[in-house]
Amino acid sequence: MVGINTGSILNEKAPFGGIKESGLGREGSDDGIYEFLEAKYSLQVFG
Repeated sequence: MVGINTGSILNEKAPFGGIKESGLGREGSDDGIYEFLEAKYSLQVFG
């Protein structure tokens, strides 16, 4: 990734992490957040 005339080239859409403590990490991307979510379904009957 290359940034020209920018203060930060980090992007939350980047699907990769860094090495050791660099980068956003694998959990910081949009795809990584799904590892922490749990889908739940509910049904409510009215009437």
